[in-house]
Amino acid sequence: MRTVSRADWLNRQRILAWSGILLIAEVLFLGFMVLWHHGVFIPINPPTSTDFVSFYAAGRLALAGTPALAYDQAAHAAAEIAATAPGIPYQFFFYPPVYLLLCAPLALLPYMVGFVLFETTTLAAWLLVMRRIMRAQGWAWCVPVLAYPAVFWTLGLGQNSFLTAALLGAITLLVDERPVAAGVVLGMLCYKPHLALLAPVALAAGGRWRSFAAAAATAASLVGLSVLLFGTDTWRDYLTAVAGSPAVYETGRIDLAGFITPYGAARVLGADAGAARLLQAAVSVLVAMTVGWIWWRDPGPAERSAALAAGILLSVPLALVYDLLLITVAIGWLVRAGRTSGFLAWEKLTLFVCFVVPLVARHLGQTTHIPLGPVAPAAVLALCVARTWRSPSR
Repeated sequence: MRTVSRADWLNRQRILAWSGILLIAEVLFLGFMVLWHHGVFIPINPPTSTDFVSFYAAGRLALAGTPALAYDQAAHAAAEIAATAPGIPYQFFFYPPVYLLLCAPLALLPYMVGFVLFETTTLAAWLLVMRRIMRAQGWAWCVPVLAYPAVFWTLGLGQNSFLTAALLGAITLLVDERPVAAGVVLGMLCYKPHLALLAPVALAAGGRWRSFAAAAATAASLVGLSVLLFGTDTWRDYLTAVAGSPAVYETGRIDLAGFITPYGAARVLGADAGAARLLQAAVSVLVAMTVGWIWWRDPGPAERSAALAAGILLSVPLALVYDLLLITVAIGWLVRAGRTSGFLAWEKLTLFVCFVVPLVARHLGQTTHIPLGPVAPAAVLALCVARTWRSPSR
């Protein structure tokens, strides 16, 4: 068992070889899907789109001087069709008006140009952050990082997880030496506010008040700028839309198998929405206490950063399979710590399982009703607890 727990067979050479094979397969599959959905083989009826069309349509409405219509489903759906093709499935837009500050400039470009620019620039930003986290040399490290399956969920669905992970990773890199800059970056996460709610708990528990204040000031400034540019009516309509959003997620209009949260796991297992919300609330409190304890103990940047990344995904009811990209921040920090001070028993195997989860979680949920998604953040948080328990507090 000791030999199995050490997983010495999971060495650099095998990781590069296996991830290289996986990366080639993913690129070929993604290329096939792109060609197929653009009618290269046979016409697609009805046509398909990506989540990016939701961002683009909202940006077009903002440029037209009607930003509040981004939260009117009829007007927003019409803008999506105008950007792509009639008959596409509707993609909801529940982002706060601060996100329009990014969507509007992208909507100045043709749709496909905006899509490619957004995904490539945010992908590059995420890779730069991951390189810093892992203190990697050369370029071989990119192979397993790019092979992580959530990368292709993000690209295929046109989502913003590269941007979110890049900001989260930058926070963890800056918080010790440049706390104000870390707070500014955290404030930028207000475009996806539910994924930023755990960070103030961690900062408060760790006594990082300069970062806390800078984050609050940045978020307030961005909100103020959005009010100045888009008006108070846009915020009113956003709050109305958000109040009605649970109906979208609780009725199955969004595939429950794609959820990676305790709420989603409960729903996949057959619980009703009320029971799932109660479970999520209990888990959220427990996770907040655990992450707060780790930041209070302050065992080191790896444990703190990985706990925050994993805790974010466990503490919110809404996170989908592409949001597992945030786990790369945690894996990067734990790999860095393992190379420096050694891996714990079972740690390498646990990280290996976390790597595979996005590849199989949604399919498993759809076919067997086994909610594998929350396993990755829960396992990472357990590793952080184990490492913190073994480390003296600072």
